[in-house]
Amino acid sequence: MDGSAYPDLLAPLDLGRTVLRNRVLMGSMHTRIETRDQPVRRLAAFYAERARGGAALIVTGGCSPNEEGRVEPGAPCLTTPEQALAHHRPVTQAVHDEGGKILLQLMHAGRNAKHDALVGVSSAPSPLSRRPPRVLSGEEVERTVEDFARCAALAETAGYDGIEIMGTEGLLAHQFVAPRTNDRQDDWGGTPHKRRRFAVEVVRRIRERTGPSFLISYRLSVLDLIDGGSTSEEVIALARAVEAAGADLLNTGIGWHESIVPTIAYPVPRGAFRFAFARLKAAVTLPVVASNRINTPELAQRILAAGEADLVSMARPLLADPHFVAKVAAGRPETINTCIACNQACLDNAFGDGLTSCLVNPKACREIEFAHRPADRADRAERIAVVGGGPAGMAAALHAAERGHRVTLFEAQDRLGGQLNLALRIPGKQEFHETLRYFREQLRRHGVEVRLNSAVDAGTLRHGAFDRVVVATGTRPRRPDLPGIERADVISYVDLLTGKARAGRRVAVIGAGGVAFDVAEFLTSAHGADQPQTVPEFFREWGVDTAPGSRTGLTQMQIAPPPHEVTLLQRSPGRVGERLGRSTGWIHRSRLRRRGVRLLSGCVYAGIDDRGLHIVTDGRASLLEVDTVVICAGQDAHRPLADELQADGMRVDVIGGARMSQDIDAMRSIYEGARLAYGI
Repeated sequence: MDGSAYPDLLAPLDLGRTVLRNRVLMGSMHTRIETRDQPVRRLAAFYAERARGGAALIVTGGCSPNEEGRVEPGAPCLTTPEQALAHHRPVTQAVHDEGGKILLQLMHAGRNAKHDALVGVSSAPSPLSRRPPRVLSGEEVERTVEDFARCAALAETAGYDGIEIMGTEGLLAHQFVAPRTNDRQDDWGGTPHKRRRFAVEVVRRIRERTGPSFLISYRLSVLDLIDGGSTSEEVIALARAVEAAGADLLNTGIGWHESIVPTIAYPVPRGAFRFAFARLKAAVTLPVVASNRINTPELAQRILAAGEADLVSMARPLLADPHFVAKVAAGRPETINTCIACNQACLDNAFGDGLTSCLVNPKACREIEFAHRPADRADRAERIAVVGGGPAGMAAALHAAERGHRVTLFEAQDRLGGQLNLALRIPGKQEFHETLRYFREQLRRHGVEVRLNSAVDAGTLRHGAFDRVVVATGTRPRRPDLPGIERADVISYVDLLTGKARAGRRVAVIGAGGVAFDVAEFLTSAHGADQPQTVPEFFREWGVDTAPGSRTGLTQMQIAPPPHEVTLLQRSPGRVGERLGRSTGWIHRSRLRRRGVRLLSGCVYAGIDDRGLHIVTDGRASLLEVDTVVICAGQDAHRPLADELQADGMRVDVIGGARMSQDIDAMRSIYEGARLAYGI
């Protein structure tokens, strides 16, 4: 098989000012690499790896044209020639050396900024920062336009092939366009034409200040999903206006950061918003970039072949696999490490204060630390036994084999995956099939000997001539000491999700962590794990209005009756699910609340009997009349094998849940497996 199955995806695109080698654009991501040590070297390595992997056009993370536009203190800002040469030229050179092209994204946060000097189009605060911005005067708006133009000229000096103006997600340029945030009555607001003026002036002046081969991309929202947004007619008018001002490319975005509809997380079906960018494509002459939940070459090819867009934006998919395009071109799409849209290591870190990375590819944004190096010499390659075929064990086995070590992977069950096989049972988490497919394929290609149905013991390992044993035996569900815990109507989440036990109509879930929320999703979804939600069903559940004339993109939500009545209980006080992911926790809470799930905190569990679950909250005893109690009370490390081997003096490494069960998840497990393998 070769890349001929994806002719449109791999076809060059002539943009007039330059020619792109294929139709894949790496979308902008906020990484925080700039705040780490050796930021220039790290950024150059990060973007160069994606260019080496075949991405035709890379868009950097947002860079502010002035200090007040920074998204947060320490965020990138380009205002001087010295910065352009010292901080940016090495990055552009690294990308060009690998045959890629790169745009600097110009992003002014406006009222969404996380600092005290934030400014806005109007005085209305953002729901994200809740701090009222200082309203820009007419003169300050003019100065800000000039800052954009100056920044673009500096980007050209730094060697960028062009810039992208960030005009979506509710940031400053978007704030000017939308009636929701622009109540001005001066030259920068009051009519649709004046609300577009900021975007048009920015594009026009950048075109005046830059050379004939310099690209200008404008990223605009094609569906706002919020009150007071733009109609489709206004979006098209904006697109035509920035084209007339000198833009070369229209990148697309969906929604505002404060929208009540998820747009890129795993509950969103793949390619759900195709209708929105296809509608823009049909109305304009500039090339259009498709975006949002496009993570496979098959889907990208279908979009391009249908004429719905001219390029496809893949941001997180190129975090997951920087060589996505090269693998497609080589006819090896089955080896792609697919983005599962979990958001755990990327957006959750970006919205917090961590370094962006990737659950399925912990090397992302850590290219220097994970620079590939083989085992020192062939005679130094170790013979390694990895016990446990969950995410930690698979990662350790794969990366050790990549480096030239000889690896045998033992798994007690009849399949690899460990806890990932439970995640597959949760409606919406079918993307984990891709992760398992990737590991199975790569383990095979790198010569790892996989032994399934092999509950290996210490004696076998002692006599197996292994130089090192890696124990990744995971966790076991914790069973609290609770009167009635042994009853038949009290079941573990493992037995529920594997089908060994069934729940009655009324269910109490003890625990409120990620596993408990997954169980509540499993119990209340009208879809089974083998019936992923369709795009129309997703739109009905979240109230997405696809009508072109809608100013909100929203309509009445339609909730399918849940098959179970569920109460989710948390021992600690405070909001239930507080520790869920920043970018996905609100999705879980919103969905379960609309399905009628009760969320109780500060619960003391008194016991279980024929009448149900007895609890105490705020000093008051009460009874939950339920048919089934599901225990999701955490996990305990399962490491008897590791303890026995260590007692015998063997060289043992313990990773994943077997090392520490607290807060264990696939992200930490895969990272620990990779980190260990690169330390051998």
